[in-house]
Amino acid sequence: MAANLNARISRTIIALTLVAALVVSLGLMAYFLFIYDWIYPTEAPDATGWRTADTVMVLTVLTFGLVTAALIGWRLAGRVIAPLKSVGMAARRIAQGDFSARADVPDDSFREAADLLADFNAMAERLERAEAELAYSNSAIAHELRTPLTILRGRLQGLSDGVFDPTQETFDRLIAHVDHLSSIVEELRTLALGNAGRLELSHASLDLAEEVAAALNGMEAELAGAGINVTRALAPARVTADRTRLRQAFVAVLENCRRYAPQARVHIETRIEGNHVIFRCSDNGPGLPPEDRARAFGRFWRADGSRGRSHGGSGLGLSILRAIARAHGGEARLLPNHPTGLTVEVRLPAKTDETGMIDD
Repeated sequence: MAANLNARISRTIIALTLVAALVVSLGLMAYFLFIYDWIYPTEAPDATGWRTADTVMVLTVLTFGLVTAALIGWRLAGRVIAPLKSVGMAARRIAQGDFSARADVPDDSFREAADLLADFNAMAERLERAEAELAYSNSAIAHELRTPLTILRGRLQGLSDGVFDPTQETFDRLIAHVDHLSSIVEELRTLALGNAGRLELSHASLDLAEEVAAALNGMEAELAGAGINVTRALAPARVTADRTRLRQAFVAVLENCRRYAPQARVHIETRIEGNHVIFRCSDNGPGLPPEDRARAFGRFWRADGSRGRSHGGSGLGLSILRAIARAHGGEARLLPNHPTGLTVEVRLPAKTDETGMIDD
């Protein structure tokens, strides 16, 4: 286990002092007991007076003691400086754009140095992930916007050249493409504000069951058109939250079911668990493997196969769901639904009264 730096420095200073004193003491003792008689064999034992040779000998002994202490101190300083140099080199590489740079952790590092290196490497890893996510998001945004923009431009060019007749159906399609672009822009704005912790919320006391029921009623036709059979178990669950944002989150979950679990049975429930209110949407569709569930909240992420790009959508629904949940101090997660399917769960802090008790 890495040693405490303060304790190690204190012990080393004490050791240096003792070593220097010991070297000087032993050196002087050896000089006066052995070397002195060898240098001055005819000198009377009771002779007094300080000679030049005595001065040279004392200085030699002192120099030897100081050099010994300096070597030990130099070794200690090297162990202290080595982690700092490693962090400095890695920081310079990161500043130059190499986010894969990591600081090396020596085996004999002090505990403080080991903690510093571990924290630095964790920070560098998060920066590398953020950079990769940013690059992917930029590419995905360009891809998502390119298709509707290309179609929109083609239609407008066709109208301008007289290829298409300016019928009501043509204008309705153009408006639909503009609405699609507007929805993507609004989703990106919501997600960016949520990730920055600046998503504005208009809190009000509401019943989660009523908001879920309103979202279900609003999408009843779409769900029925996808052959989805919906069952409800909506128990009252009071919460202080933004009604519009919660509706947006619930619609995103239901839209996810419509796209990726057609002809499925979907069970929607709300309830209170301890200090939290729970929204849960379970389907018996194709589901997701564990590795995909871990990535499903990523921006623009789409799984292969049944939940792939062929079903449409921007790939932002679950990301926005989690951003809205976290903005309310809650969390969203994906769970397997046995034997098949997927469960989306949102946990929010329950509304409390002035005494701190949960409202019934």
